[in-house]
Amino acid sequence: MAEMSSDLYGLLGVSPSATDDEIKRAYRKKARQHHPDANGGDPESEALFKQVSMAYEVLRDPEKRARYDRFGPEGVFGQGYTSSTSGFNFEGGIGDLFDAFFSNMAGASGRGARRGPQPGPDAEVRLNLTLIEAAFGAKKELSVRVLVTCETCSGSGAAPGTTPVSCLDCKGTGEIRRIRQSLLGQVVTSVACGTCRGLGETIASPCATCRGEGLRLDDRSMVVDVPAGVEDGSTLRLAGRGPAGPRGGPNGSLFVHLVVEPDPRFERSGDDLHATYHLTMVQAALGTEIVVDTLEEPRRVEVAAGTQGGHVVRLKGAGVPHLRGRGRGDLFVHLVVDTPVGIDGPQEELLRQFAAARGEDVATATGNDGVFSKLRSAFS
Repeated sequence: MAEMSSDLYGLLGVSPSATDDEIKRAYRKKARQHHPDANGGDPESEALFKQVSMAYEVLRDPEKRARYDRFGPEGVFGQGYTSSTSGFNFEGGIGDLFDAFFSNMAGASGRGARRGPQPGPDAEVRLNLTLIEAAFGAKKELSVRVLVTCETCSGSGAAPGTTPVSCLDCKGTGEIRRIRQSLLGQVVTSVACGTCRGLGETIASPCATCRGEGLRLDDRSMVVDVPAGVEDGSTLRLAGRGPAGPRGGPNGSLFVHLVVEPDPRFERSGDDLHATYHLTMVQAALGTEIVVDTLEEPRRVEVAAGTQGGHVVRLKGAGVPHLRGRGRGDLFVHLVVDTPVGIDGPQEELLRQFAAARGEDVATATGNDGVFSKLRSAFS
């Protein structure tokens, strides 16, 4: 028989400071690696499997681990400890080890029990919103086609006057259990019964309306309460408002995916809004007052004289309400100064007089050589 290492941490490949989760993960990895069933019944693998299982049994228990850390193997197994694997005794149940390794298995006594009615599946639907609805919330009516409980049989799937009967294959448990022998005793695995699909019941006389399913498709209308501040791509989960479950099982959830339609006036960034407004050159130079659209009433905004293109005016609290918490985002108004085009003769003359008053060089009138030719002549 293989000699048992006195370093239990080394057997699992972890450090003495390893957490419980790290020890558990390491045990699962080692147990899969050395399990006899995965190694054709190799005696060496069997011995190693027992060793790592024994090491895990000690290190998973806080009291045993503390004694081992303080006194070594003798603190756990007593003064008669030897390095042979036969020197170990499991004080805990071997089923505890399998609970950590085989999450879907149980001891020979069995832990499986018939499950209750299964819930219905989840469903998804899209809901379009305007920016105003997304910002301030709305109650939206929604129509969705889902499975509902058959009214004829009240969801039982059996024809009126009859009832479902217990499944003969699984004896009403909804599960088929298989028992096999392993080196550590009997191991029981459970799978859903294929005859009754895990329901534990079969129907001799199916309902004519739903053909024994207990469900039928129907269009259902509902009102969705959209909270203020939602964004495009957000999803609302409406628990219990999805498709009905089989045989009277609870309804699944309905996931509502929100699509916020673009608003030509604004661009949204989180809870802030951005808008662009154009000014003429004269308005920017002399100052003006503009009317800015907001999510609510329009607001008048003063533009100072000498405003440059690219200047941003911040309207605090004029953005989208915060979804979780008080307050709102801001509205940022981006100002663009437009250069006039298509000016007529009198307008051009006035601009030239303005340029002359400021001492600015400009191009000559249309039809002449232009300002660059004029400059060349001055230096010739």
